[in-house]
Amino acid sequence: MVPDFCTCGAQLPPDARFCHKCGKPQYDYPGLTEETPAEVPPPLPAPPQAQTPLEISFHNRLAVRIGFLAALTAVLLFMFPLPFPFLRLLLAFIAAGFLAVFAYTRRTGQMLSIRSGARMGWITGIFSFTFVTILFTVAMVAISNEGGLVKFFRSQLPPNDARTEQLTQALNNPATLAGGLAFSVIMLFVILTALPVLGGALGAKVLAKE
Repeated sequence: MVPDFCTCGAQLPPDARFCHKCGKPQYDYPGLTEETPAEVPPPLPAPPQAQTPLEISFHNRLAVRIGFLAALTAVLLFMFPLPFPFLRLLLAFIAAGFLAVFAYTRRTGQMLSIRSGARMGWITGIFSFTFVTILFTVAMVAISNEGGLVKFFRSQLPPNDARTEQLTQALNNPATLAGGLAFSVIMLFVILTALPVLGGALGAKVLAKE
């Protein structure tokens, strides 16, 4: 039934559905219910993206820092006065490459391939060569200030040694001296980079089996 008057006081015509004055509905429609919008579940958080392992190179700051410390440790160990200097050279710089791979793996949790381990050893070898070259240069300057290479090598040889004259002639020849120094630097570079590379590859292979 529709009332004669709306609550606003306006007179309603018969069967009026809405008040012509205020627009109020005059009766409920049976069977009709107001639909409530379905709740939209919150979006699921995006799964964490796996971090891409950094390449072992001089652009990798952590690898550079670890290689620097490993090389410094190897040089200090080699300079320690122990017998068998050649064996000490092998052990110190192979261990440097192995130590660099071990420290990088433990720090990052990234298992290195043999190739990456060799690169880690290469970085260590470059720093090792740099340190040894600096020490070699300082030693040459000190020897020059003490009387030169001729006097130094004569003091290392026994008196009246037949090699003294040949060594003196070689050191007094600038071309021979320059060639000898260049050959020494090249051999030093090859040895001090090859040994840590070997140690780094060995370290990556050993740690991959754990």
